[in-house]
Amino acid sequence: MAKYEQKTKETDASVVEFIESVDSPKKREDAYKLLQIFEETSGFEAKMWGPSIIGFGSYHYKYETGHEGDAPLVGFSPRKAKISLYFATGDTERENLLEKFGKHTTGKACIYINKLADVDIEVLRSLITQSISFLQKMYPNN
Repeated sequence: MAKYEQKTKETDASVVEFIESVDSPKKREDAYKLLQIFEETSGFEAKMWGPSIIGFGSYHYKYETGHEGDAPLVGFSPRKAKISLYFATGDTERENLLEKFGKHTTGKACIYINKLADVDIEVLRSLITQSISFLQKMYPNN
């Protein structure tokens, strides 16, 4: 059986060059603010994961199916339509924090915001720290 090749891997691409390539000046500005918030709060340096995700820290996961790989502990991506925020899934505490977060929508693994001004920065910091501690408990050998 062929080993699953993970699409989103940490790369050596420049985070700043990626942010500079974002079309919308407002999204670029928000991306730089998010970069600062995520770095300060997580204590990790930003790294590019795949072509468009800015990730912080990493962990190695292994599912019961045998599928395993590496992923950022937290991250974001300033996409064309919305800004995607990546936090741990399966954490019940996340739902409580999101109630106080501000204007957002959620997908399976992402939280989507239109702009940083729509959300509470302190709740964002809590989401970052909560996600990291949740993942470090779930995957303690990282």
